Amino acid sequence: MIRYSLHCERGHAFESWFQGSSAYDSQVKRKLVTCPACGSAKVEKAIMAPQIVSKKGRDSTAAAEPASPVDVTAPASTPLMMAQERELRAKLRELRDHIVKNADNVGERFPNEARKMHYGDIEHRPIYGEASPDEARSLIEEGVEVSPLPVLPDDRN
Repeated sequence: MIRYSLHCERGHAFESWFQGSSAYDSQVKRKLVTCPACGSAKVEKAIMAPQIVSKKGRDSTAAAEPASPVDVTAPASTPLMMAQERELRAKLRELRDHIVKNADNVGERFPNEARKMHYGDIEHRPIYGEASPDEARSLIEEGVEVSPLPVLPDDRN
């Protein structure tokens, strides 16, 4: 993995990680790398200085071994997540929180409640709950509009 400091045509600076330099080149060519601030796909690498490994603090055995002068690992404080991903996660969390706050949790009754509303047996209202993949597929095939609540990786911890 390689981290590049990037900037867009409007001067916004940001960082992104790539599998390698060819992955960066390929993604830029296909306009997949965009500025998280303005969305511009006109992105270029900024000038970067390599991180130099200091001999200070090494023990004598490590100092005796030949070492590469460039540290290719990222500092522990560097977030691996791009700004775009953080923004997307925040928006998904906001959407989920809005649904939970403003809709009724009908739990396992969700497929039946959704069908009843769809066919006019009960009044329409915002609901959420649980449905198996087969139940969700069946609802969609019947024309019932359903969407999964966004689940984020940190929700599973």
